[in-house]
Amino acid sequence: MTHSSLDRRSFVLGLAGLTGAASLGLPGAARAATPANISEAIHLGLYMPLYAAMNGGFFEKHGLTPDLKSAGGIAQPVPAVLSGAADFAVTGSGMSINATAEGAQMVNIAKIAGMISVWAVAKPGTTFNGPEDFAGKTIATLKFPSNTYTTPFYAMKQAGMDPEKDVTWMQLPFGAQLQAVADGRADFATVFEWDASIGATQFDLEVVYSLGEALGPALFSSTFVTADFIEQSPEKVQAYCNAIAEAERALHENEQLFIDVATKEFPQIAPEVIAAARPRFFGDVPLVPRNPMISEQEWRTLIDHEAGVGTLRADLPYEQMVDNSFAEKATKEFGLS
Repeated sequence: MTHSSLDRRSFVLGLAGLTGAASLGLPGAARAATPANISEAIHLGLYMPLYAAMNGGFFEKHGLTPDLKSAGGIAQPVPAVLSGAADFAVTGSGMSINATAEGAQMVNIAKIAGMISVWAVAKPGTTFNGPEDFAGKTIATLKFPSNTYTTPFYAMKQAGMDPEKDVTWMQLPFGAQLQAVADGRADFATVFEWDASIGATQFDLEVVYSLGEALGPALFSSTFVTADFIEQSPEKVQAYCNAIAEAERALHENEQLFIDVATKEFPQIAPEVIAAARPRFFGDVPLVPRNPMISEQEWRTLIDHEAGVGTLRADLPYEQMVDNSFAEKATKEFGLS
C-alpha cells in the first residue's frame, strides 16, 4: 500500500476506537490481497469516499491493496488508465465521455461525488436568492474550465441571463478568490470546499448559496474503467465497488469518520475549517453519496451542465457509459439504499 502504509495502518487502528472494527470494515477475515492501482485527478475533498475506503480499511477487507497516485489534472487519469498504469480513474465524470468520444471506451462504475460542489461566498449580510442576483456583479472564480466558472455560467443561462454580458468575471489563480471578495474587488467568489469554509472561518465571509444543491443530484465525480478491464477483471471491479459502498455508508453513519479522514488526508487544513465544511458534504443533495449507484437523472444533470458550458465532446447515452451492476450489488450488501 502506498501513501505511507504504516501511517494508514496506524490510523485504521486509531479509528477502531470510535466505532469498533466491524463497522469500520477492518480486515478481520482478510482474503488474499490484489493490487488496485487508482489514479485521482488531484487530491480533493470531494473524493472523500475514496480516502475513507483507504483509511478505513475497506479496500483490504474486500481483498484489495490500494495504490493511489494523484495525476495532476482533471484529464490525466485517462492516459493513466489507457496505458495500464492505473486500473481505476477517479476524476470528473465528463472525462469519461470525452475519452470515449475519442475512441477509448470508458465505463462509469461508481459515484464518488453526487453534487456539483460549487458555493457562492460573499460579505456578511449579502442577500442572494438565486443566479439572478449575480446580475451586475463581479464574480471571482478560478480559470476556465474550472467549475467555479462554468457552474455559475450555466446556472445563469438556465435563469435566462446572458452570463457573458450580465456579470463581470474575475478569473484568478488558486487561493486568490476569497481575498478578492474580502478586499472589495469582487462581490462574490464561487468556490469549492475547502475554500467555502475557509472563507467562513478565516475571511469573515458567508456562504450564501449552493449552486450544486440548486442544480440537483449530479454525477460530478466518479470512478471509471475501460470496458476491457470490466471484462478481464470483474472480481476486482466488484471488490472496488464494495469498498466504496461501505465507505460511503460509514461516512453517513459516523460523523467522526469524516473529520478524522479529512484531518489525515488534508493536514494543511485547519480543524475548524473541516468541522465547518462537514454539513456541506452531507446536505439535502449530499456531496458524499449514500451509495455508489449512478442514476439516469444524475447522468442527465451532468450532461446538460457540461454541454451547456461547452466542455463536452459528445452526448453519449447513459446505457453506454454506465454499468451499475457492480454498484447495485455492493449497495445491496454493504451500502445505504
